Amino acid sequence: MATDEEFSASAPSDTRPALREGLTGEILLPGDAEEQRRQETRVRRGFMGTLKRALRHIPFMEDVVASYHCALDPRTPTASRGILLAALAYFVLPFDAIPDILAGIGFADDAAVLMAAFTAVRSNIRPEHYEKARRTLEENVGEEPHSA
Repeated sequence: MATDEEFSASAPSDTRPALREGLTGEILLPGDAEEQRRQETRVRRGFMGTLKRALRHIPFMEDVVASYHCALDPRTPTASRGILLAALAYFVLPFDAIPDILAGIGFADDAAVLMAAFTAVRSNIRPEHYEKARRTLEENVGEEPHSA
C-alpha cells in the first residue's frame, strides 16, 4: 500500500498538475482532516441513494462503488482517501455544476470528476474493494456491475 508521499510521487505527472491547476476545479483537493470528516459523513449519508439514481448514467459504476469502499477503508493513504471523498461528496450533492435532475446529462459532470479521482488513486483501490463493490451493487440495486 502506498504512503501519501509515494502516492504523490507515483501519480502520473500529468495528473498532479491537473489536480493543482484545477482540471476539475478544486473539487479533488483532499482537504484537511476536518474537511475529510465532513465529506465522509456526507458521502455515507447520500451515497446509496445517489448510486441508485446514477446507475444507468455512469458506465463505470463498479469503479465508483470500489472507490467508495476504498475511501472508507482506514488503510487507504490519507491523500487518496481525501481525493476520493472529495469526488464522492461532489457525486452525492443533488445540485452541482450540472444538476443531477437533468435527464441524460445531469451526471456528466459527476462522471468526469469521479473518473479523474479514480484515475488519480487507482493503485490504492484493491481487489477487496472490488469484491465489496460487486456485493454492494448486487444487494442494493440488483445489477451486474460495470467497470472502466
